[in-house]
Amino acid sequence: MKTIDPAMISSFAPTGTLRVGINLGNPVLANEDSITHQPQGVTIDIANEIGKRIGLPIKLIPFKSAGNTVDAVKTGEIDLVFVAIDPVRGADISYTPAYIQIEGAYMVKANSPIQNNEQVDVASNEIVVGKGSAYDLYLTREIKHATLLRAASSQAVIDDFMSGKGNVAAGVKQQLESDAKRYDGLRMLPGRFMVINQAIGIPKARPQYEKTNAYLSEVITQLKQSGFVAQAMQRHKIEGAKVAE
Repeated sequence: MKTIDPAMISSFAPTGTLRVGINLGNPVLANEDSITHQPQGVTIDIANEIGKRIGLPIKLIPFKSAGNTVDAVKTGEIDLVFVAIDPVRGADISYTPAYIQIEGAYMVKANSPIQNNEQVDVASNEIVVGKGSAYDLYLTREIKHATLLRAASSQAVIDDFMSGKGNVAAGVKQQLESDAKRYDGLRMLPGRFMVINQAIGIPKARPQYEKTNAYLSEVITQLKQSGFVAQAMQRHKIEGAKVAE
């Protein structure tokens, strides 16, 4: 790796500590260790590697949803986030290439007449989705006839759904499958309604964000090519996702 520009580092992490937003609302990316209660996962491994390369300490700041994480970028509370690439967020966030791809899927109750994704977008359906999530942003653009009901977070989707809200639940396939284990009488619709590219994002408000993005893009490319990302996924037992090309 080439020599790192000190001016870029001071723009990237102005407090001298790299403040990293961790989205606990997506179990593919991160979750909380049941014993230490500290964040763990693929994104934490990548954050630690970036901190090591630029020679700065890391501060992990957990959030319950991607929407809250993005808000923290806008206010300058954090320096780096791991979120889905989305054009709405792109107004304030500069993205690296994707490092991992995950799937968005639908879940219905076992007795639902809905059998496939094509039957979801009709006027009589109500889709429960985590407010501000990549799925919310995507479905807001794509759904033409059904109604969106926004849960407080991605983790709250299934609980809201089972309390009587809506007749379709939408979100990260792994999150829905995990949450559904707490209830009987649920089934996934086959396939997926979207593929989500997860990337590193940094605030565009920083003076050298383009230079920082170029550096981080180079790091992400190296971590994918070297097997670092794949090994992290294997170490954290992540299934149903793949390293982005």
